[in-house]
Amino acid sequence: MNHILNITNGDSTVDLMQQANIPGVYLPWRDVLHDGPVPEGLSLEALSEVRSNFISSQGWGEPELIRLGFIERDDTLKSFKQYEKIILWFEHDLYDQLQILQILDWFNNHRCDKTQLSIICVDQYLGMLSADEISTLYKFEVTVTDNHLTLSSAAWSAFRSPSSENWYDLLNTDTKALPFLNGAIVRMLEEYPASFNGLSRIANQALKSISLGINTPWDIFTHYQQSEQRKFLGDSSFWIIIQTLIDSTPPLLKLSEGNKLSLPINPDQKITITKTGEDVLLGQINWLDFSTLDRWIGGVHLTQNNTWCWDSDSRVLVKIIEAS
Repeated sequence: MNHILNITNGDSTVDLMQQANIPGVYLPWRDVLHDGPVPEGLSLEALSEVRSNFISSQGWGEPELIRLGFIERDDTLKSFKQYEKIILWFEHDLYDQLQILQILDWFNNHRCDKTQLSIICVDQYLGMLSADEISTLYKFEVTVTDNHLTLSSAAWSAFRSPSSENWYDLLNTDTKALPFLNGAIVRMLEEYPASFNGLSRIANQALKSISLGINTPWDIFTHYQQSEQRKFLGDSSFWIIIQTLIDSTPPLLKLSEGNKLSLPINPDQKITITKTGEDVLLGQINWLDFSTLDRWIGGVHLTQNNTWCWDSDSRVLVKIIEAS
């Protein structure tokens, strides 16, 4: 039965849906939107090219296959009028919430009264369910309304804006149409450099884990995952953060062998925290004072001349003004 298009968060969920004989065509939305540039003012196709180039630059696959994957995904989305119904299957975490915003914003701008649009969004990790369990999720299906669409477009625009404040201002917006969005907004803000030491929440947690004596890569990643109420980060993204802390001058972390993490991960490779890392972790020195900031969060390009930090105590964004 090809009258239904099921859009979901990745290949593992698609595998389960196939095992469960969920009817219809499956479209996995393969993009880590919380990593890398997501600039405003671009069409779906142009943004996909930006995203494809970023993912390729991280070494997360064969560039041509990644590019073709985005093209195929976008072509399937643009063919939505051939389906009687479209169901979005997603989760509560940051990874999924950003994907929901992108997809619903697109449908807000490409409406078709002949195609039903609904969403299933749960506080369970779809890829960890059994085939029988995923079949029971239909009870959470709701029709996508104008409230879903307009909120998604507003939030997607804020995420892609070059101004950090637009995303922050969503905290004062009514987001109950997407009940997990508020948590995702805060979690993304926590990835801005912390005002007390310049590190993101992920980087801080990694240093904490290693300072406790957890020193093998997989154990560090597992310990980090346990710190997340809503797990969203894949290990590939995590290793890049770890490598950045190793490459820092002076380094915050040190490898037992060589200067580069072995990928796939070598269980014999150990990671320890340096004296500088300990000082940064305690907030005695700020990483931004000796590192070169060059990082994207959505449409915001964080640089030495555009430095925004998250104050977790007061829950506000702070603009850092360089001394002249």
